[in-house]
Amino acid sequence: MDDEQTPDTTHDNDNRLELSIGRQVRQFRRKLDMTVNELAKLAGLSSGMLSKIENGLTSPSLATLQSLSTALRVPVTSFFRKFEEQRDVTLVKSGAGLNIERRGTRAGHIYQLLGHTLGRALSVEPYMITLTEESEVFPLFQHEGVEFIYVLEGRMDYHHNGSTYPLGPGDSLFFDSDAAHGPENLIELPIRFLSVMAHVRSEDQ
Repeated sequence: MDDEQTPDTTHDNDNRLELSIGRQVRQFRRKLDMTVNELAKLAGLSSGMLSKIENGLTSPSLATLQSLSTALRVPVTSFFRKFEEQRDVTLVKSGAGLNIERRGTRAGHIYQLLGHTLGRALSVEPYMITLTEESEVFPLFQHEGVEFIYVLEGRMDYHHNGSTYPLGPGDSLFFDSDAAHGPENLIELPIRFLSVMAHVRSEDQ
């Protein structure tokens, strides 16, 4: 039996870097409305080599990147920016959301945080909210930004800014969350709904 082989993650990372650099080179070239032949000539490369770089099929040397940056009139570091950008991802298995304390928790509203953004100007927080017999109505929530709710189970009347909206499974509501809002009548329990809250972070957050 052959020995089990472990994935070569180093090679995968290198390939992702090559692809990212190639995409950046192509993007900068197109912004200048240049052909592959024109850029290759300016950078002192063959058209075939430039094509390989743009398609992530070869790892360009630092000298080659320097030549390309001069020809494209961009700093060398600009070729690496997309690769270095943080990409948030959060996996939450069924029933494993993080129970957190929010204003509604005191009224018996169970909040399960399903993820959140990191280091971004826009804060986005998805929650699974559960209302039971122990939950109180509280139609006076107010917080900055916008909110989207989608009902999965149960029925309720939901208040927003002086109006009442009957909501059941499959119904959704999108609204400015700086106006008073929240469950007004709990009609059919338990009630479960997805709530996605979003707002622009202030500089001190």
